[in-house]
Amino acid sequence: MKPTITLLLLAAMCLAGCMTTREARVDSDYSYRGNFRHYRTYDFVTGTGLTSDSSRLGQTLREAIQQRFLAQGYRKASRRPDMLVNFRVYEGDMNFHGFQQEDLSQWIKRNIEENDDTPKEDRQGYQPVRLLLAEGTLLVTLIDVKTNRAVWNGYASGVTVPEGPMGEIVLKRSVRSILDRYRVFTEEFANGNVNPTGANDTER
Repeated sequence: MKPTITLLLLAAMCLAGCMTTREARVDSDYSYRGNFRHYRTYDFVTGTGLTSDSSRLGQTLREAIQQRFLAQGYRKASRRPDMLVNFRVYEGDMNFHGFQQEDLSQWIKRNIEENDDTPKEDRQGYQPVRLLLAEGTLLVTLIDVKTNRAVWNGYASGVTVPEGPMGEIVLKRSVRSILDRYRVFTEEFANGNVNPTGANDTER
């Protein structure tokens, strides 16, 4: 029995190592017009594909995002949310156009959000970066409902989703890694005024 147990442990360690390597690339970018200081509520994009998937894997993604947003003070709202959340898993390699930017939290602290009235000479330019994301990518996008613009993208490459419980583990780890790049807390949360039950589906 001991050799069998040893082989199983080695196989598990190798699998964990492969998962870590494949999920090594995690990054994000954002819009300088994002109104991040004022977002309070969110809902999920509905439609076709994984966002409307009622399977366990689709539900696992939604639950992982909800748990993280709850920890940062956001409430899920079915009517007039501030943000819509979209997510999608791309199979195989993927060419992605991102941007080279400073950390989102640091940019927010500098309070230099742009809008239509910002003079051209005061606007920050985007520095495009072309990326090859390999072996499957999970992409999470936040959309400002008022402007209907994507204001934040977070992505993890090397996301291969196996069947069964291991697939749920991979997706949860990927969501956690991606949203580690979105460390934006609501003002109510920062001031200690968030009711934990406020994360349930509400109407505004």
